[in-house]
Amino acid sequence: MDAVESLQNAFVLVQDGIIVNYGEMNKCPNIDIEIIDLKDKWVLPAFVDSHTHLVFAAPRHNEYVMRIKGKTYAEIAAEGGGILNSAKKLHTLSEDQLFDMALKYANQAILNGTAALEIKSGYGLTTESEIKMLRVIKRLKSVLPITVKSTFLGAHAFPIEFKNNHQAYIDIIINEMLPIIAKEDLADFIDVFCDEGFYSVEETKQILDAAIQIGLKPKIHGNELGLTGGVQVAVEFNALSVDHLEHIGDEEIDCLKRSKTMPVALPGSSFFLKIPYTPARKIIDSGLPIALASDFNPGSSPNCNLWFIWSLACLYNGMTPTEALNALTINAANAMGISDTHGSVTIGKKANLMVTKAFEHINEMPYWFTQNHTERIFTSK
Repeated sequence: MDAVESLQNAFVLVQDGIIVNYGEMNKCPNIDIEIIDLKDKWVLPAFVDSHTHLVFAAPRHNEYVMRIKGKTYAEIAAEGGGILNSAKKLHTLSEDQLFDMALKYANQAILNGTAALEIKSGYGLTTESEIKMLRVIKRLKSVLPITVKSTFLGAHAFPIEFKNNHQAYIDIIINEMLPIIAKEDLADFIDVFCDEGFYSVEETKQILDAAIQIGLKPKIHGNELGLTGGVQVAVEFNALSVDHLEHIGDEEIDCLKRSKTMPVALPGSSFFLKIPYTPARKIIDSGLPIALASDFNPGSSPNCNLWFIWSLACLYNGMTPTEALNALTINAANAMGISDTHGSVTIGKKANLMVTKAFEHINEMPYWFTQNHTERIFTSK
């Protein structure tokens, strides 16, 4: 993870959105093709954001103030805030309204250098609203110039009316939501918030068993609030990724080392909620890879700028700048199941490239924290 190959005075040849060649400039083919001069610039693989909640109804700035005054995430959720607050607001908006807002956020992410996005549902928590969110994501797939993957996260929280009857809501997910998702081809992945106060390991397994039957690949929200079995269930079900991991011990690391599941850290959420950061240094030193994502959402990480995530990962997750770049590109592509086509400047991959201003060294990029260094982005779906 701590190596990034580079070339100076180089070319990248792109045809029909695919990288067909690259190398030193004196080996550039002499063919009739449009030439874009990027002298003194850096050309990097564009970012991949493998964990976002980009479709939502409204910001939660009132909860921001509540946290400033000392309330915890759990206390706010217990008072009807958090995910349930977002769900309540989303019920009142039309699909078109949600689409217009989400398109604005997605375009901002692209300007920040992101060329692939995973977008989750999970702020609906009813059949009608979850399907509405997934239809918005499907529309985004069709209009955005980047790759978008859709994740069904109906198991994000329990609606308040099912607080004491979890199985009734799980039955709705399995018997009502999943058949519509299969019929309309609305999702690529299934995600469950398997954590303390949300979905138990047993409840998570029940949902994953049903989702796999319709072809959805698992991803897991796990170990944000404690050592609650999220990693183990992710590995058991061969999940693409297990995300958050603010709490992780030797048992979880050993489990991940026997799997292909990608650990994903979300430092934006740790920063905004003032909770522990994923111990990325410990994970990497154990021999595991790790990916980074924004967790862009209205409640715990209202940020889609992966340059800032890069800086946070270096300062608080203990990662070097090169480790963090790999975590935001090739490893993040792995966490989205698109590493064959995204995440590196490789012949045969899609030409998703971002251009930055001149830097003395790659270490300088996260050093200038909060800044968007993307001067130009090339995308290919």
